[in-house]
Amino acid sequence: MQPNTLLDAILDEAGISHAGLAAHVNQAGRRRGLALRYEHTAVARWLKGQRPRGQVPDLICEVLAGRLRRPVTLDDIGLGVPGQPATAHAGSLSGFVERATALWRSDEQQRPHVLGAPAVTGTPAVMPVWEWENPPEDVDVSRGGQLRVTEADIGTLRAARAHYEQMYRKTGGVATRTRIVGFLNAEAAPLLRGSYPDDTGRQLHRATGGLVAIAGICAYDSDAHGLAQRYFHQALRLAKASGDRGLGAYVIALLVNQSLFMREYRQAVAFAEAALRTAGRHITPALASDLYAMQAKAYAHLGDGGGALSCIRRAESAAGQIRPGTEPDETGYVQPGLVNVQVAEALLSLGELSAAREHAAAAVDTPAHDRGRVHRLAMLSTIELRQGNADKAVATAVQMAEQARGMESQRLRDRLRAVREYLVRCGSAGTADAAELIDGALRVPL
Repeated sequence: MQPNTLLDAILDEAGISHAGLAAHVNQAGRRRGLALRYEHTAVARWLKGQRPRGQVPDLICEVLAGRLRRPVTLDDIGLGVPGQPATAHAGSLSGFVERATALWRSDEQQRPHVLGAPAVTGTPAVMPVWEWENPPEDVDVSRGGQLRVTEADIGTLRAARAHYEQMYRKTGGVATRTRIVGFLNAEAAPLLRGSYPDDTGRQLHRATGGLVAIAGICAYDSDAHGLAQRYFHQALRLAKASGDRGLGAYVIALLVNQSLFMREYRQAVAFAEAALRTAGRHITPALASDLYAMQAKAYAHLGDGGGALSCIRRAESAAGQIRPGTEPDETGYVQPGLVNVQVAEALLSLGELSAAREHAAAAVDTPAHDRGRVHRLAMLSTIELRQGNADKAVATAVQMAEQARGMESQRLRDRLRAVREYLVRCGSAGTADAAELIDGALRVPL
């Protein structure tokens, strides 16, 4: 069940409260001979994604149309009839833009039904990837709005993506998300609704897709997994509109990473295969290496050692072909050592501790941005503890805790807590001091 951000947005536009809508729906129902007794709690359920029964969706349209003095359809309020074709607008790129910007607005306003929504599984999770893979393509993405979009506007979006990515790497997703979502609402939304020819429109959708992907990363890092998934799905749709298969494959890599976290290992394997298959020659060595490495982790968790080792070899081969300066901005996260730490995690799951430590140590010895270094140190410390090297594990954990100070990231907190639990169980000399340092890093409020 997905939050109904379209209904939320149109209620805000109409200036009507939850209780007010319920009262007006009851009144409209009485005119049709219906005895309705809705309260604000019912509206809250509708906003969470529950579909009202019977004639109520039509009554909501009637109430809002009278308030806004314009026609309001079921698709406008996110209540198009399931199983029936949507209107041309609802299924079009312009309809998608309205749904996407409604989500940004709800996120910026910290709507609980949006922030707390769970991630979807099964067909709803797979369908956006299938739609990216398959026709129809967007033949023409031009639009006629009031604001004319220029190359300078697109340059601003690209620069913003780079800025927020660096902010995320330094401070974490919790603090960064509010800023990037505010930017999407203030800057990107008006441009998407603006005026542009097809070629400019494709550049615009690509630049916006890169920004939306970062918003999804920040939501994932904040433990808002349903919201993160919706951002990733949006970024995938924007990538399709841009015609850039490589961007779409990058977004799927983000979905693969989230699938691993959610322990949807078979889905992770399938998504990675879809990206590699569909993007084909548009897959860069950096992105291919990451996709293969994540597949290796998924296979390892599934107990398929042969599949994991095969993907490890492919990941290492692709990593050897990376040429600095030839990759798109989005794959900049695939820094030297990333594949090593991914492979170390896969080998750890397979019980290959010596090989896992070799890869983890190589990752730590390679320069990385602040966030990446914390993850690498956490992996090395975990492996050292599993090997019984308590002294080395403590020293590594101390470095990790010092590096993590000041970062607002739920994912990093998870890693810190996991290492702390291992240290406490170990109980060797120095573990108490290391655990205290980790506690200090964990005291940063989220």
